[in-house]
Amino acid sequence: MLDESKLAIHQATTFEKWSFDEAVEGYARHGVQAMGVWRDKLQEFGVQRGARLLRETGMTVSDYSPAGLLTPLEDLSFQQRLDDNRRIIDEAAEIGAQCVVLISGGLDDDSRDIERARGQAKEGLAALIPHAKAAGVAIGLEPLHPMLCASRSVLTSLEMTNDWCDELADDDTLGVVIDVYHVWWEPHLARDIARAACRIRALHVCDWLQDTRDLRLDRGMMGDGVIDIPAIRRMVEAAGYTGFREVEVFSERDWWRRDPDEVVQIVKQRYQSFV
Repeated sequence: MLDESKLAIHQATTFEKWSFDEAVEGYARHGVQAMGVWRDKLQEFGVQRGARLLRETGMTVSDYSPAGLLTPLEDLSFQQRLDDNRRIIDEAAEIGAQCVVLISGGLDDDSRDIERARGQAKEGLAALIPHAKAAGVAIGLEPLHPMLCASRSVLTSLEMTNDWCDELADDDTLGVVIDVYHVWWEPHLARDIARAACRIRALHVCDWLQDTRDLRLDRGMMGDGVIDIPAIRRMVEAAGYTGFREVEVFSERDWWRRDPDEVVQIVKQRYQSFV
């Protein structure tokens, strides 16, 4: 039987129907002791108020997201994105988050130069590391599935993530977030998880549906798809990770429409059977 004290739920799992405070109180009501915090939800409630509520309920913040998106998209310049990421790091420190989850960003508007985008993302990450170190906040660098390369992340494999960590940091400020949804398909997954070792900052779990209807927002609950989640968890824990197993289900057409209390109950059941 898995230790339920290591179960965390990311706010993305109850995104539509629970506000920040409702999620904190709802997870706690079901005996869940840790949560991943979504920035927009926290800001709606207020960062200082949110930090106080987390302390009062004894809720651990397993991670804070999303950070990054360091390649200029929409109307924000590179410097504006760096400044916003520094604020995210400061917010993470205030709520006691164990790490900030950072995704690199995709291609610039109208660009086809993926190497330039990767270079810019690494440049931005290097600029953020000193601020994170001073704030005492770890950055968890998360690779995303290649399907999201153009729009969200030019960092598309765990191998590349390890390479960036080797290149950019010589301490534990920069680490790795392993989301089974994004890495389950990788041919050298066991090797690259073992290489990540003590750098692993978070483990996110959900499932890949065989007939997914949306590549970002139609994730499955554990056990409903094709990922061998227990095998990946065992690899991660064999590499030395002892932290939370965080459930993160983006599900616009299914789980977000359900009663959040029902969702949390099912998360706890599936955690025991399929994680």
